[in-house]
Amino acid sequence: MPRHRTRRPALSGLVTAAVLLLAGSAAGGAYLVARSPDDAHAAVTAVSSASSPSATAGRSEEPEVDLDAELAEAPSSADGADVSVAVLDTESGARAAYGDGAYDAASIVKVDILAALLLQAQDEDRELNGAEQAYAEAMIRRSDNTSATELLKVLGGEEALDAANGRLGLTGTRAAHAWGLTQTTAADQVRLLEAVSGTDSELSAASRAYITELMGQVEADQRWGVSAAGTDAVLKNGWMPRTTTGLWDVNSIGRVTSGGHTLLVAVLSRGHATKEAGIDLVESVARTAVGVAGAASGSG
Repeated sequence: MPRHRTRRPALSGLVTAAVLLLAGSAAGGAYLVARSPDDAHAAVTAVSSASSPSATAGRSEEPEVDLDAELAEAPSSADGADVSVAVLDTESGARAAYGDGAYDAASIVKVDILAALLLQAQDEDRELNGAEQAYAEAMIRRSDNTSATELLKVLGGEEALDAANGRLGLTGTRAAHAWGLTQTTAADQVRLLEAVSGTDSELSAASRAYITELMGQVEADQRWGVSAAGTDAVLKNGWMPRTTTGLWDVNSIGRVTSGGHTLLVAVLSRGHATKEAGIDLVESVARTAVGVAGAASGSG
């Protein structure tokens, strides 16, 4: 498989990572594994390394796909921001990841809160009541903060959210009472999207359909982010300025269609001078990651 490269204007300040593409499991998936550096502002360097025999036992090795180099060429107005991204092609199983640090969730945690509440309702063998449904719709479609606060209370607080996340397979997410400061990773957000979109999930088919329906109905001015990487987007975005620095967190998670494949994408970022700069970076990184996943799966 040839290296997937698209020439783009350079972006300074992105971290350096070595990415290897390994042939997938028995199901035929491919996995891209990124190594995060210590210096978040290191110059971009392409690095190749050989995988260990134990890591590749029973699998054949494919040519390297340098996700870091791709991201370094993605256009953006961001200045020195940090970014992490994960993407999964649900048909081929191809995964790409860049960066593994924890980021403020901001409003993308609202999908997590709703998933946890629905999981709790399933356990209690009940449907959401009228007030809960009203809060849920406002929380996802309009990103209403008061609704998120109320539903986190109904759920039982951050401890209950952490417990639900354990059942949903989120291993790197830690809930906070001030829910926007919940710490999460791009990989965990893709796992959450898998729980919402896939059939192998603690969430019932009805719960998954409800979350997906609301994510497909977010207000028009909030349909930026991962939607730039494909069509038929269902998504949730998060954005907030940090009072300690004045810099912005900007995140986007969702499901898109590209090249005839369905992809789950999560982009987390921080350190932006403006919300608009953050949106530019998130969208360019989402497009790049989807392109790399498409190359890995042979769909693009």
